[in-house]
Amino acid sequence: MESIMEKPAADGGGGGGGGIGRTKSDQLAAPSQSLSRTESAETVASSGADTTASQPPSRKPSFARRQRAASVGGAGAGSGRSHIRKSRSAQLKLDVEDLVSSGAALSRASSASLGFSFTFTGFTPPPQYMQSAEPAPFSDDDSPRDIEAGTRRRKKLMTEPTLPIYLKFTEVKYRVAAKGSPREILGGISGSASPGEVLALMGPSGSGKTTLLSILGGRAGAGAVEGSISYNDEPYGKSLKRRIGFVTQDDVLFTHLTVKETLTYAALLRLPRTMTRQQKKERAMDIIYELGLERCQDTMIGGSFVRGVSGGERKRVCIGNEILINPSLLFLDEPTSGLDSTTALRIVQLLHDIAEDGKTVITTIHQPSSRLFHKFDKLILLGKGSLLYFGKASEAMPYFQSIGCSPLIAMNPAEFLLDLANGNTNDVSVPSELDDKVHMENYTLENNNSKNDYRPSAQDVHEYLVDAYETRVAFKEKKKLLAPLPISDDLKATITSSKREWGTSWWQQFSILFCRGIKERRHDYLSWMRITQVIATSIILGLLWWRSDPSTLKGLEDQAGLLFFIAVFWGFFPVFTAIFTFPQERAMLNKERAVDMYKLSAYFLARTTSDLPLDLFLPVIFMVIVYFMAGLKATATHFFLSVLTVFLSIIAAQGLGLAIGASLLDIKKATTLASVTVMTFMLAGGFFVKRVPAFISWLRYLSFNYHTYRLLLKVQYDPVPEILTTTKHMDNGATEVAALVAMIIGYRVLAYLSLRWVKPPSS
Repeated sequence: MESIMEKPAADGGGGGGGGIGRTKSDQLAAPSQSLSRTESAETVASSGADTTASQPPSRKPSFARRQRAASVGGAGAGSGRSHIRKSRSAQLKLDVEDLVSSGAALSRASSASLGFSFTFTGFTPPPQYMQSAEPAPFSDDDSPRDIEAGTRRRKKLMTEPTLPIYLKFTEVKYRVAAKGSPREILGGISGSASPGEVLALMGPSGSGKTTLLSILGGRAGAGAVEGSISYNDEPYGKSLKRRIGFVTQDDVLFTHLTVKETLTYAALLRLPRTMTRQQKKERAMDIIYELGLERCQDTMIGGSFVRGVSGGERKRVCIGNEILINPSLLFLDEPTSGLDSTTALRIVQLLHDIAEDGKTVITTIHQPSSRLFHKFDKLILLGKGSLLYFGKASEAMPYFQSIGCSPLIAMNPAEFLLDLANGNTNDVSVPSELDDKVHMENYTLENNNSKNDYRPSAQDVHEYLVDAYETRVAFKEKKKLLAPLPISDDLKATITSSKREWGTSWWQQFSILFCRGIKERRHDYLSWMRITQVIATSIILGLLWWRSDPSTLKGLEDQAGLLFFIAVFWGFFPVFTAIFTFPQERAMLNKERAVDMYKLSAYFLARTTSDLPLDLFLPVIFMVIVYFMAGLKATATHFFLSVLTVFLSIIAAQGLGLAIGASLLDIKKATTLASVTVMTFMLAGGFFVKRVPAFISWLRYLSFNYHTYRLLLKVQYDPVPEILTTTKHMDNGATEVAALVAMIIGYRVLAYLSLRWVKPPSS
């Protein structure tokens, strides 16, 4: 039992059983007036812990203490590398008493499988036995030079002060609209998290972990939230956005940016204006070394169809995006999902180290290993939206044993807790009061006459666990949550400020996003596949219309057909490229807008203008090949006017695609609508039908194909032959140019307003 309990009050902490005990965060609460006093409190606590050598440490020593120990141990080594290797080898030493005690623990666990009764506290050994097996935050194959570089950079980063934020929430409820009556997702959840702690939210799928995390992070959905949530005893304010980091479960990153580019652009946009551009870039490099990403910093992030970094590296990049701003609160939604056990342990170790720097870390976790479970300071166990346990993670097993629920076989503590949350009691001892209650209610059922054959249902177990927590722990914990925090008014004022802060000016946001957009999309626009497609199409057209002669009626009609195809091709192509723009970046846009990374107007203009240089490169190649192979007017004036006409058509068509994509934000719906629209514009373009019925003739004036085709005719022929148009008198093209410019502006305004209506996650 002692192996999983916290140290007694000799460590400087007091404790309550079963609920919130006095953890390392309580050492941070008293001296919250200054960070220097916080560090001194940790030093006193660590020295007190050394006097109780018989008690196993509940957590690894802080980073500062590990550095001091390493420097003392390696004082006479003569080089930086030797003390690192020495410290690693020292971790592998186990004395004889450790081996004997761990062997005894193993024999006790083995006896369980033979049917002997014993007091079970989890099959994993105490933390002092586990410490040698914990991998460092760096890869095992990292060279000593890489480790030293990371330590050097990390030391510099860790000295930065962090504003401490104490999070408390009481009776948090969340309901969403449903047919009939509202559906309750969370039913009265209470808890707290303090600087220096890692709070884990555990529970089965659908228990409300992500919903609770989103609410605490200020990202509640459209449902109704009830209860009290305070940050340093103050409600959520806009200024908190820049002090909260939120890592979503999905890795929302740009595929074609490298690790270094991703973090650099995030630093340029998110860090405050008081820092210079060079300082922001240095901060990004500090984060790269801090997270052990220096070896892959020039590797693309990658995605489903692009090879890039590994899953663990992607997750570290996502974490790096958030800790760039030195957040006081860090929320993570299942950061270990999809990762192997070793990589998951490194991620959790990283969160452990981040918390040691005075930050409050809250993460959801689905099914951690026993080694991961021992890394958490506090635990919230949810089941069907109800609170089953809140308190120290090390006291979870003793609490459930105290209410009569103990594992019958050696098993991972996290698996045991999840089994209870699911109502699975196959390998769990059932408390007699629950067993008797269930048998009294079901004694008349067939095949349940034998007491040994009946097991309580999942609903029975859930109700018992909820009632047990409410009667034994909940009142005491809620009383603690109502107590005011010993923090200054100045610290509270930093939370209550309603001022919205931007890291950079509007123009800087635009320029940074413009450069980021070009780097991200150049791989798609300038890919060999797309270039080959355009060149092959232009060569085929040039061969089919080789040296066409407009002096004959047949040649004139053929050449007019070529001009109409050019108008349709460079109207069709940009529309179906642009409709994917905002639907594909919807997750990224919501994520970055939620933290006030930039203004929507800066993003929109940068996103639409950064495409122009890339959009205009391929049409030039196309026109150079087709124009002269087809025998169009070979003068510089006519050529450049034709190219300019195609440019106007492309920009107008791109605006239509942006408007459709932004208004629907659904690729399937946008593609369907764009197909119908483009087909209608093509048919009304003035080539297939010369005499359109009067009641629908207005439709052609909405078609950019119509105006582009007429403008190309005016460039090539002066005057335009009557056989090619239904208009007897044609001007010099000013009408068509004005119509295309109006479409360019109008479609983009519609796209911007559509994006403005799409609200980011509520805050």
